[in-house]
Amino acid sequence: QVQLVESGGGLVQPGGSLRLSCAASGSIFSIYAMGWYRQAPGKQRELVATITNGGTTNYADSLKGRFTISRDNAKNTVYLQMNSLKPEDTAVYYCNARYGSPPTFLSWGQGTQVTVSS
Repeated sequence: QVQLVESGGGLVQPGGSLRLSCAASGSIFSIYAMGWYRQAPGKQRELVATITNGGTTNYADSLKGRFTISRDNAKNTVYLQMNSLKPEDTAVYYCNARYGSPPTFLSWGQGTQVTVSS
């Protein structure tokens, strides 16, 4: 099993920034990739960004240039730096991990609310 603990969400004004953190524990050595997803009210959950053990990143096209995913392997933690935030970014943000051998298992965090509003 892999457990995920998220932090960093909150209320921010348009144009502001937030940094989300996701710390993994459990079978951390079997993790293949971690990522961030989000779900706004009335919408389906969508990809934000992912990063593999090899450092390969993937972003939603609409978020490139504003959001950056990174990792700290020593802390078993991934981050999502969000800049130039817009009201449309308001959503519950979820951390996930793909793990196992083969890496077919998924674990999800509890979600953290990000609200962008004046």
